[in-house]
Amino acid sequence: MRGLTVQVRDPVVGRVADVLDQRLQTHTDAPLAVALSGGSDSLALLHLVSGWARLNGRSILALTVDHGLQADSAGWADRCAAMAAERGRGHRILTWTGDKPKTGLPAAARAARHALLADAAREAGATVLLMGHTASDLGESAAMRAAGSTVPDAREWGPSPVWPEGRDVFILRPLLGLKRGELQDWLAARGATWIDDPANLDLRYARARARAGLRTPSSSPRGSLLPLREKVAAKPTDEGSRQPVRSFDQRLPAALRVIDPSSGAPRHLLPQGEKEALTAAERAGIISLPRNPSPKALAAACLCAAGTSAPPRTEQVAALLERLAHEDVIASLAGARIEAAGDQLTITRETGELSRAPQPPLPLSQNEPAVFDGRFELTATAPGLAVQPLRGHAARLPKAQEAALKALPAAARGSLPLVTDGAGLWTCPILADSPSVRIRSLVQARFEAALGLIVREADAHPVAQRGEPGGGALH
Repeated sequence: MRGLTVQVRDPVVGRVADVLDQRLQTHTDAPLAVALSGGSDSLALLHLVSGWARLNGRSILALTVDHGLQADSAGWADRCAAMAAERGRGHRILTWTGDKPKTGLPAAARAARHALLADAAREAGATVLLMGHTASDLGESAAMRAAGSTVPDAREWGPSPVWPEGRDVFILRPLLGLKRGELQDWLAARGATWIDDPANLDLRYARARARAGLRTPSSSPRGSLLPLREKVAAKPTDEGSRQPVRSFDQRLPAALRVIDPSSGAPRHLLPQGEKEALTAAERAGIISLPRNPSPKALAAACLCAAGTSAPPRTEQVAALLERLAHEDVIASLAGARIEAAGDQLTITRETGELSRAPQPPLPLSQNEPAVFDGRFELTATAPGLAVQPLRGHAARLPKAQEAALKALPAAARGSLPLVTDGAGLWTCPILADSPSVRIRSLVQARFEAALGLIVREADAHPVAQRGEPGGGALH
């Protein structure tokens, strides 16, 4: 047939594009943040996401963390900047400063890396941070667990693992269906070169030992292990020619339909802008669950209501669930207070924890968001403000706020944020709008993310914005 053109879809491009189509929005001003170490995995990710973004109206900001652990690390970071520039993408270098631990270095470096990346993504207005973990990483994790490590598997989608730096930031790993060798072959076929970090060969570390045990010969020449001074290949490798380009607004596949882990019931995610406002209790950081929640839901509720970064241990959750099956309970767990009566659980911050480890009032810099107790984000619009727990100061509140406070469970009141200016201002912005400070409750959005109820970028935005950024008065 004359004039018929058959377009063959690149299998690597197609598999990654399928993930991006399902998870990401198209034609929005929010950038996509891409973690770029300069290794083959992250370089392939940058190329593949760049092609998708060009077709779908998205901008990209590449982020490189300089851990300062290798003599050439600063040069590697500069080389990453050149890689991003060749794709026409913005780039930032993030430096891990301060003393490095003598033990547990890989874990500390991972936590620092996630914190730096999440902060930078959020500052840029990005909700999604893309990372280049592959099927090979999953295999290495399995080998590490077989050798006695407790490392978890990387997930395709989930909230940032650091807190509070990772608030409102979700991690997307679209390469988990591809092996590192496949991506290196794909890059090499396009003349691309990458950096090989010698730490990946350092057998003192469990990840390197697992990688060495799983390594297989390459099926084609590689572009790695090049001298640092060698120029990165300038050949454009954006892969954007694929058919068809799927609409983001198409119905999600069955694999992405959500089941609420707290009840086991299907959960319908409303389109952006249609989510209901937070209730008064949710604004105050109170989580309600049925009497028989799943272990995951109870652990997540304790973590989020307490505002901490360490969830309760599995055996602690199991013991509490056993008690809940037989009696009404008032208990403390991992910084949270759990009250069970009838068929309902109420989980709040354990105010006594704040008293046992008192902190001085947290100064609020004007127009710079600050997180109080891991649960509330406050932005001062006036100078000289500070925030502290309300406990012991309720009588100083304006009468209207005192009345609003009584509508909340007594156990939740003392841990609410109290804003002062040292000159007579005493206000709880959760209870009433304040011209001096904006407040956003982080608890409910974090809880929904922890339960896996946010499965794509479009659903992340309204949840992140449900914390009453304009005030938060109880009505």
